[in-house]
Amino acid sequence: MVRRVAGSIIGQVTVSVGASHDPSTRDAAEVARDLAVDPATGLTSAEADRRLQRDGPNTLRAKAPVPVWRKILRQFQDPLVYLLLVAAAISMAAWAAEGATGAPVDALVISAIVVLNGILGFVQESRAEAAVKALQSMTSATSTVLRDGELRTVSSADLVCGDVLVLNEGDAVGADARLLTAAALRLAEASLTGESEPVTKSAATLAQPMPLGDRTDMVFRGTSVVQGVGRAVVTATGMGTEVGAIAEMLETTTEDPTPLQKEIARVSKLLGVTVIVIAVVVMAVTALVNEISTLSHLVTVLLLGVSLAVAAVPEGLPAILSVVLAIGVQQLARRNAVVKKLHSVETLGSATVIASDKTGTLTKNEMTIQRIRTASGEVELTGVGYRPEGAALAGGRPLSDPALSREARMVLIGGMLANNAQLTVHDDEWQIQGDPTEAAFLVAAHKLEGARDRARQFERLGEIPFTSERKMMSALVARSDENTGVTGDDTGAAVVAKGAPDVLLKRCTAVQVGDQVVPLDPDRRAAAAVAVEELSAQAYRTLGVAYRRVDADTADELDADDEQDLVYLGVVGIIDPPRPEVADAVAEAHRAGVRVMMITGDHPTTAARIAEDLGIVGPGAVAVTGAELDALSPDRLEEVTAATSVYARVAPRNKLQIVDALQARGEVVAMTGDGVNDAPALKAADIGVAMGITGTQVTKEAAKMILADDNFATIVIAVRQGRAIFDNIKKFLRYLLSSNMGEVFTVFFGVVLAGFIGITAAEGETIVVPLLATQILWINLVTDSGPALAMGVDPEIDDVMSRPPRRPTDRLINRVMWRGILSIGLVMGIATLLTMDIFLPGGLVEGSDSLDVARTAGFTTLVFAQFFNAFNSRSETTSAFRGLFSNRWLWASVGLGVALQVAVVQIPLLQTAFGTAPMDLTHWVVAVAMASTVLWFDELRKLVLRTRLRGAAAEERTGRR
Repeated sequence: MVRRVAGSIIGQVTVSVGASHDPSTRDAAEVARDLAVDPATGLTSAEADRRLQRDGPNTLRAKAPVPVWRKILRQFQDPLVYLLLVAAAISMAAWAAEGATGAPVDALVISAIVVLNGILGFVQESRAEAAVKALQSMTSATSTVLRDGELRTVSSADLVCGDVLVLNEGDAVGADARLLTAAALRLAEASLTGESEPVTKSAATLAQPMPLGDRTDMVFRGTSVVQGVGRAVVTATGMGTEVGAIAEMLETTTEDPTPLQKEIARVSKLLGVTVIVIAVVVMAVTALVNEISTLSHLVTVLLLGVSLAVAAVPEGLPAILSVVLAIGVQQLARRNAVVKKLHSVETLGSATVIASDKTGTLTKNEMTIQRIRTASGEVELTGVGYRPEGAALAGGRPLSDPALSREARMVLIGGMLANNAQLTVHDDEWQIQGDPTEAAFLVAAHKLEGARDRARQFERLGEIPFTSERKMMSALVARSDENTGVTGDDTGAAVVAKGAPDVLLKRCTAVQVGDQVVPLDPDRRAAAAVAVEELSAQAYRTLGVAYRRVDADTADELDADDEQDLVYLGVVGIIDPPRPEVADAVAEAHRAGVRVMMITGDHPTTAARIAEDLGIVGPGAVAVTGAELDALSPDRLEEVTAATSVYARVAPRNKLQIVDALQARGEVVAMTGDGVNDAPALKAADIGVAMGITGTQVTKEAAKMILADDNFATIVIAVRQGRAIFDNIKKFLRYLLSSNMGEVFTVFFGVVLAGFIGITAAEGETIVVPLLATQILWINLVTDSGPALAMGVDPEIDDVMSRPPRRPTDRLINRVMWRGILSIGLVMGIATLLTMDIFLPGGLVEGSDSLDVARTAGFTTLVFAQFFNAFNSRSETTSAFRGLFSNRWLWASVGLGVALQVAVVQIPLLQTAFGTAPMDLTHWVVAVAMASTVLWFDELRKLVLRTRLRGAAAEERTGRR
């Protein structure tokens, strides 16, 4: 007889709130007794109110908000800022000692730069981390409960331990609960466990504690019901839930400074010491070579030391750094990578490991049928995801075998009929409702001609739903018109079943071969089993399809007896396909020396297969599970993470373990993810990367960067951009420091070698100086900010992805760079002083100009030398003539600087203000020619460096052979 049954599975298991034992391993009746609740009537309203008052609302604890004043103050907690503030204070003291005449320009300029830097940092980082708040808003919904023997809808915040939840398809679970009953109940737990497929739930008690993703008799807050119905008793609320445990981890997870912040702090301290040494040495030397006989002379020496020390400090560095990082943030935002914190831009560029979630990040999170195996062979379906586009192939060619085509079509028709999912399209975006695995049949039917249309000729009369015990579902269907249907004959009615292939095969006595039904003899049964094993070995999830003809006149009900003597149609292989662009992105990451790891809640076989397809690992690699990680000692954990790149069945704590182990080995870790379970690891990583589309709000708030397009390839783009930004930071640091050293060397050797060069004190001057304090200030004003900012947006000169990541131990300014800075600064100083010597009487070269003219020529030489140095500084080894005109902003800033320098030399009003004298064409030509020696010297230095690097590379290749 064909009879419809609903099926209800009542388990015996549950646990009490606060009990030390895992609720999933305890009997439901015992749990209900401990919670003092009758599952048939639920709590009384009075008792629920009493428990709510006692235990508090079902919400998560949030951190106290950081006051605005503290956020602002935090922007100034930087060693370089401290150095600038000291410089401003010294400048102010010197101004006061000089008589407080005019405005304290140096102190005001430095103070303005510090304030501007603080404003930039506050604006860019004003979005406080609100991960716990996001967790609260994530579950701010309603729940259906049984109270006073009646169904009631209450706020999820009002749930208490002992409440009986009533679960229906589409419901969000409001608290952790132990199942009392479950009928065809399946939950989507990807956001909590990382499991891409809905989890089948049962009320049956577990024999032993299991990982979070395998607790089939429990439902958890933040997950949702995909299919079926059930009832469960609440065992944990608020911070006691699994989501609450994640919130706890977020609260206790600390963030370390980024590699760039550490390096800038180190450089700032080094500059501080250097500035003090420079000031002391210059003042001591000046005092020794000049007669200091009055207090006025002493004040002059002190002012010279202070002005030179201030000049040696790149006071524009914090502001330029913030602006350059902000520009990088904007550029990445245009490429769908939204960076929340400025310094995180560079961190991704120095990443050595990208630890990525699988579902929805490396894969599309869209279950797809790729293989159909029947008695006559295998059909491959192209296309991925829910967009119904693709074709049916056999042996790599269009499907043409009539028998194979008919069998494959019948498999898809059967899968569509024994199905409760829906496939819809909105604004050209295809979406599903229901079980993703069932939706895969709907998509696949579009790819095989006739399947979808024939399935629509039937209507459903009855159903036996899927359960975890049965591992199958069946539907009674009848033809709605005279066209041939699934059975290929005129009966027009059939029982169609789909489920685990081994379960179906036991119920089958025949198999479909072309348009014939033949007995399922031992050989054919064995061949069908082998086909299933082969697909499973390739990490496909397998589902079999079968049917049985029934009499259309008596087919009105369905029962389990009708699921016997079935005709086996075949098996499909289903997988969550990788994103098509990810393989290339992984290859590019590997080229850049960045290791890519997959961390997922999925099955180990599936994880290993996807990782191999994407090129993350080679053939034969296996995944390490979360349970295996739990059993490792800290030392052994470090060894495993160093050698293994695929992890499966992991819990949130395992992700933190992996991140911590990698960081303990000195790795700079970028962690990507989209689910709630990813949030603690994202926060602990050097840079957490959240998915913008599929990512939960929790993940987005915990992360430092959000991918607006959920595209893994965007991460690699961000890595390139991060490296380019770091290169640009090195460019303007090289430029600023070498230029400032040029000023230091000019003043220092100008004082020490004044008599040798021919510099004598002018009338009214107490001591001999090659440059005036106002001229030093002008040089910093004209040459520092504009070119340095332009280098912050300099296009990529070298292939930044052809070299390995910067190691955490690598210095921002290494020995090679320091040698370049000092040598360029020395050449600047020599060129400046030689220019003065050319025009001064006496010295190495006999001249005839006054000190004012010679000083102006030297002053101009130093300014122009710094402009030439701007082009030098674009690369440590690449010629300045490569991509010479690629940065229009650099040319604009240099052009403006040249115009200003001409003005300060030729305009009378500015001559008076800055102590300059007009120059003729000869003076200008000599100044420009002497300034250009900086360019030619650096070209020679780079040639030597390139030759050495090529020699070292050749030796390395020879050694490998």
